Amino acid sequence: MGKAASAIPTDTVDFDRIRADFPVLREEVRGNPLVYLDNAASSQMPSVVADRMDQYHRREHANVHRGIHHLSQKATDAYEATRTKAQRLINAEHEHEVIYTTGTTDGINLVAHSFCEEFLSDGDEIILSEIEHHANIVPWQIAAEKHGAAIRVIPVDDSGELIWQQYLELLSERTAIVAIGHVSNALGTVHPVKQIVEEAHKHDIPVLVDGAQAVPHGSVDVQELDVDFYAFSSHKMCGPTGFGILYGKEKYLDAMPPYRSGGDMIDKVSFDGTTYNKLPYKFEAGTPPIVAGIGLGAAIDYLTGIGMEHIARREQELLEYATSRLLSIEGLRIIGTSEHKASVISFVFDDIHATDIGTILDQQGIAVRTGHHCAQPAMRRFDIPGTARASLSFYNNEEDIDRLTEGVKRAKDFF
Repeated sequence: MGKAASAIPTDTVDFDRIRADFPVLREEVRGNPLVYLDNAASSQMPSVVADRMDQYHRREHANVHRGIHHLSQKATDAYEATRTKAQRLINAEHEHEVIYTTGTTDGINLVAHSFCEEFLSDGDEIILSEIEHHANIVPWQIAAEKHGAAIRVIPVDDSGELIWQQYLELLSERTAIVAIGHVSNALGTVHPVKQIVEEAHKHDIPVLVDGAQAVPHGSVDVQELDVDFYAFSSHKMCGPTGFGILYGKEKYLDAMPPYRSGGDMIDKVSFDGTTYNKLPYKFEAGTPPIVAGIGLGAAIDYLTGIGMEHIARREQELLEYATSRLLSIEGLRIIGTSEHKASVISFVFDDIHATDIGTILDQQGIAVRTGHHCAQPAMRRFDIPGTARASLSFYNNEEDIDRLTEGVKRAKDFF
């Protein structure tokens, strides 16, 4: 318990043993063993990550980048090591293309502010999809209103897949940027990002990808995808809250103005003017959440020790099993039936409110998410107020899914 996952053989992964790395999975809720199926909101943290953060608090705490003393240099080395780990995780070409943020939302806001400040003009258009998270809608609406631009929306079909022809028709000389989620948090749809980027680049249009629901669940290669920006969060990949990564191509990051100002993002300051620091520090103002950054580094070590390909395979097995089990319940409908899905199952009953389902499940110690999942336009597309959402991680198992199935049956019987 708590040992680094790098000790796990690469040819055989014992996911039952891995469950022991997560102390919370031994907790009880209302007298029942916890079944945690809210991983799309936040994943759980293995002991090895919590222990690494505790070590920093107890033995390494100091401010980074500013000190010549031993503790400051030790903290800086640990904090900056995460940048190298993140670069390798997503295969960024340059380490300085990896920007530290407070999470996916912060990364998208950074681009919506700074990219649009430099590249968005009156009459331009921004393309989004119909099933984006609010964090990949509202920042662009604010930027569009500020600069006189317009939002254009790619619709989805009844399965939750993009209507491809309509995407192609939206691309034009007016398009300034395409912003799209890699995986829908509400439906689990996996968008064809590589093809989306290829078509946009035919028109010299950059693409930002919200990767919050993709990076934790499989291998992501930003050079292969050829994306221009890619954002993701620590807390969805076994790390702490309050930290994330924005990857950006150097050519855009160099041209974009700073997002926030203050210490660390400067080169020289005088009352006559200020010059800015080099990448990536130009976008990293002030004292950062150091321990969270170190925690993300430990989480990356943990996940890559297991192997992202093993994680992806295991979660697909669980998704198939859960889909089959839940569809055996009369009256249950799954919203989001794309051919390519991540481990998210959103479901409804026509005569039972999703919140009521979630409440009954909670009484049995089963944690799911209910509501619109910060994706109100997606809910309107399917003419529903919300769903109950079970989102799976590699540390879940078939017993969790069986408990979920029986719990949903009990909720159905109750109402």
